[in-house]
Amino acid sequence: MTVPIVLAGARGHGRWHLDNIRRLQDKGIVRLAGICELTPLTADEIPEGLGTPEQSADFAGLLDTTGARIAVICTPIPTHTDLALTAAARGVHLLLEKPPAPSFAEYRRMADGVAAAQVACQIGFQSLGSHALPRIRELVAEGTIGEVQGVGGAGAWARAEAYYRRAPWAGKRRLNGVDVIDGALTNPLAHAVATALALAGAPRAEDVTGIETELLRANDIESDDTSCVRVAAAEGLQVTVAATLCAEHPDEPYVVVHGSRGRITFWYKQDRVLLQRAGHGPEEMEFGRTDLLENLVEHLTDGTGLLVPPDVTGAFMKVVEAIRQAPDPAQLPADAWRLLPDERRRVVPGIEGLVAAAADTLALYSELGAPWAAPNGPRKEVST
Repeated sequence: MTVPIVLAGARGHGRWHLDNIRRLQDKGIVRLAGICELTPLTADEIPEGLGTPEQSADFAGLLDTTGARIAVICTPIPTHTDLALTAAARGVHLLLEKPPAPSFAEYRRMADGVAAAQVACQIGFQSLGSHALPRIRELVAEGTIGEVQGVGGAGAWARAEAYYRRAPWAGKRRLNGVDVIDGALTNPLAHAVATALALAGAPRAEDVTGIETELLRANDIESDDTSCVRVAAAEGLQVTVAATLCAEHPDEPYVVVHGSRGRITFWYKQDRVLLQRAGHGPEEMEFGRTDLLENLVEHLTDGTGLLVPPDVTGAFMKVVEAIRQAPDPAQLPADAWRLLPDERRRVVPGIEGLVAAAADTLALYSELGAPWAAPNGPRKEVST
């Protein structure tokens, strides 16, 4: 039997989920039973082959009338917990987009409620479905790069000023008194943080002992667009992730595992790995990945283990909480960024080099000598 699905949030990133559901529907695995949007999708907005799913702005009612077994939630960040619990109360299993919540308290409320309802919940960190991860773990366990000394992450992306006008919550730390925390590290480049923590063997909340943050912004927004974070893990490893949405020359984000005799670089959007080690030439590898919705369906039908249950995003949520508690991001001085008029986006000259250096050395921007990230600037250390 095909599994009936309701998609909450079908525009924006939700369009990716529509296409993915169509792919799985073509395989006979799922059926799109309903779409929850404040304004119904037009026929042109629904990919061909998905038929005419029921549409409603009433999420709970739609779950009831469609008999949905899975809900895919791709709505604004502050709505995630309440919608997840609405589905869980009806015994509906979940694929919940990242970040799962805007605060650690909301994350715990969601995770505890889902567990109490005994429904399956998958968090949408697609990079954690990559087949590269188990192979990297094998290489580390075999001592291929020696003793692991730390994990770095780098994300140098570009976003136009219009990106922050796409929705009322975009680029906000709070909206109408409610946490949003839509920053570079917590939303668009959240995969870099979650993947780095996973490869450090520190995915759970209890794996984190301390967090340092440096949050800045070139754009006229509340949240950070140029940031770095350093996590102290329980096993003594450090994880440093640097990110920007103001790259002059954007590139693919990656995570690098540093060893005493080599390093492993993982470009997580491409499922591509580069192994470099003493006494050997570089080795490149490419991998497939398991789709998280397909994995959730297999979990329900034959007991396959979930790849990204809420517990393995606890360390990531500790980072979200540290960013939430940190001072508001500091505006970069006018001479630290410039506007590209044709693209209507702000760039920070040289930021790509700093992002890469942070991932390479596990240092923060201020420690790398960035003049706009002075030690007495917007830095916050949180002990957990």
